[in-house]
Amino acid sequence: MRDLLPPTVAVAVAGPADWTGTLLPAEQACLGERAVESRRRDFTAGRVCARRAMGALGLPPTPVPAADRAPVWPAGVVGTITHTRGYCAAAAARTTEIRSVGMDAERHKVLEAGVRRLICLPEEEEWCARLPAGVSWPAVIFSAKETVYKVWHPIVGSWLDFHDARVELDPEAGTFTASIAPARLDAAADLDPPRTIVGRFAVETDLVRTAAVLGLR
Repeated sequence: MRDLLPPTVAVAVAGPADWTGTLLPAEQACLGERAVESRRRDFTAGRVCARRAMGALGLPPTPVPAADRAPVWPAGVVGTITHTRGYCAAAAARTTEIRSVGMDAERHKVLEAGVRRLICLPEEEEWCARLPAGVSWPAVIFSAKETVYKVWHPIVGSWLDFHDARVELDPEAGTFTASIAPARLDAAADLDPPRTIVGRFAVETDLVRTAAVLGLR
């Protein structure tokens, strides 16, 4: 993820030992005792990476619990965590430099038609059909929207549906631009929500990565 984010954002990618690392008590309490092994490994790697990213900012090893399915970062910090099969990363930045940050990783695979309809607006599917072959462009849009939601949620406090953001991809530049639906903007007008979110993406053989930051106004 380092290649997709500015230097003001610290990034940590999970190594082999991080999936079975140590959780702090506040983190363990969020996970619970009945979590399945895959959930425990993902959660653990994410929190280990989150604390390492904060350490790169010169901050102490502070717990990152969860609420409303999202990480709860300490005061003065914005951050994001992503995990998919075999991959996990976290990023953190100071609120004096970044308003919000999001990132996502997904396995690079062809999405079934029903899944594409859930994720993509009709115009997005049309754009994908015109883009160069060899890439599952709907998977890139899926990942980009996950990143957009992670940028949006800390500011507004609510989640977006997949059709609440329209994503346009620029394959040559490796960038995407997401436009938020007017109805969602109107509903959160008093919170000064972002109208557009611009990010970057990378597609590898078996992995799609996306990331975006929202600067201070």
